[in-house]
Amino acid sequence: MRRLLLRSVFSVMLMLLFPLGVAAQDSIAKKKAMPATKMSKAVTNLEKSLDKNDEGKIAENYEQLANEFLNKGDNAKAEEYFKKALTSYTKLKRVNDKTRVTRSLAKVQENQKNFGSAIKNYEVAGSLAKDASEEKINLNDANRLKNQAEPVMQATYVNSNIELLKKEKKSGEVAEAYVQKAENSLQQKDKSVAIESYKNALVYAKDKPEAVIKIKNEIANVYASDNQFEKAIGINEKLLAEAVTKKDFNTQIKQLQSIASLYFKKEEPKKAVVSLKEAYDLASKKGNSAEAKNTLSALVKYYKSEGNEKESMALYEQFVQNFDELIQSDTTLISAKTFQVTEGKIRQLEKEKTLKDELITKKNTFNYFLLGSILLLLLLFGFIVKALYAIKTKNKEIALQSLRREMNPHFIFNSLNSVNQFISENKELEANKYLTSYSNLMRDMMENSNKDFISLDKEVEQLKKYLDLEHLRFQDKFDFEITVDEKLDAESVFVPNMIIQPHLENSIWHGLRYLDKKGLLQLKFQLVDAKVVVVIEDNGIGLTKSQELKTNNQKVHESRGLNNTKERIGLLNELYKKDISFVIKEKKLPESGTIVEIVFPLIDTI
Repeated sequence: MRRLLLRSVFSVMLMLLFPLGVAAQDSIAKKKAMPATKMSKAVTNLEKSLDKNDEGKIAENYEQLANEFLNKGDNAKAEEYFKKALTSYTKLKRVNDKTRVTRSLAKVQENQKNFGSAIKNYEVAGSLAKDASEEKINLNDANRLKNQAEPVMQATYVNSNIELLKKEKKSGEVAEAYVQKAENSLQQKDKSVAIESYKNALVYAKDKPEAVIKIKNEIANVYASDNQFEKAIGINEKLLAEAVTKKDFNTQIKQLQSIASLYFKKEEPKKAVVSLKEAYDLASKKGNSAEAKNTLSALVKYYKSEGNEKESMALYEQFVQNFDELIQSDTTLISAKTFQVTEGKIRQLEKEKTLKDELITKKNTFNYFLLGSILLLLLLFGFIVKALYAIKTKNKEIALQSLRREMNPHFIFNSLNSVNQFISENKELEANKYLTSYSNLMRDMMENSNKDFISLDKEVEQLKKYLDLEHLRFQDKFDFEITVDEKLDAESVFVPNMIIQPHLENSIWHGLRYLDKKGLLQLKFQLVDAKVVVVIEDNGIGLTKSQELKTNNQKVHESRGLNNTKERIGLLNELYKKDISFVIKEKKLPESGTIVEIVFPLIDTI
């Protein structure tokens, strides 16, 4: 009956120990504020970055918090926050950070024996790595996990990583690689190499106290497995002494528990009980309820095995008496509850961030759609403007062609009238000669009829043929001269087509043919200040007297001819931006006649 009661009391105590959070909630208000830890700083920084929606800082703080959990041995939480950091780094396209966190994620997954995911992430980290050495390190780890059943093969990859990591001067990872080598050696039952590897790991882990303690405990375990208990106990006692000096109470408790375990294996239970009681008293005094429970369970187990119910009951009574004080002083419970509340706030901030991101995405989508629509409208407007401009240009070209052809009927009429006159006067030879020259001229004009500009030599040839025809008809009325400036390359310089001929025609028909004596028509092409100046000069009767002699029909025709020329020059200037100009002036007395001056830039390409 007494043994049953003892078990019932112990069960109740365990139930009280597990839901400690309830008691902790009541006691938090009574506790003074805890000093800031690395964990609390990481949490605070994460809250701030989430509140500001600073994606870069959010990623960095997720990674920092994950590393803090990793240092505390909470691999599950570390994995959760590494994944969040990885998501943010991926969004920011920070490849180096993404590579580093992917490798860290693979490590915590390996710690949790989730080898499939770990292998995949090691391979991803390798594919992301920009450095060949870093790529090789990650692929070695992936292959090491793939060959777990072959320790000898694993050793090859571990040794390769040790050398690569040394070259990269990554001391922390060198220490981890030596630990892997030690574990691999233990698989191969080579304890001496394992101990040597652990000692090498200590050299590279000297700036990480927690890692040093863990490695030394592993060395002690190797000695204990080989029944070298004194060496193992010596290591634990040295760690205990260092923890006492540093006032690291949690490490003191752990080392006392380890020493007790070794004494039990060494079959010295009294010394083991002394260590356990010391660990229990320290855990109770420092408010570490979890370790107090573990130590109490170990003591009860021993007393049960010895049938010493009296000691067990004494421990229970002591535990019950100090229970409230233990719970109230348990900083781990307060920290856990604080973090639980803070984590809830983090979750809320993450939800708010997600909503903000969704709103930003929707806004950006709308903005892109709006921008795309505007660009489409601009393109459509540009297309319409371009089409209208093309139509306008085409219309100008058609108008220019129409104006150019408008000059021909009058010339054709005059030419045919000349042929008729030769026939009526029985001048058959002159008529034939005139028709031959006329046909040659018309052929040239037809060939060039679709061109706005032709070369100077062709224009001179065409104008000479025209003047020859007119001279054949009015040979007793005028002579003509054509001169081209030596500085002008007649083959490469271009001039407007059919701009000069109408003015030559006007000089002959309205000035020179009315003279009582033989006149002179001069056509000059000059290069002046990089411009081509065309001068048409005659010594005919002049503009004033010509106007007096003209019939109304001739006046209308001449006016139309001048307007035609002006319109053509205007269209050429609009289409080709050539700044062509012309001016007609009458010579001053006592001289008679007219001067036409046409100016256009030196044109060598069309």
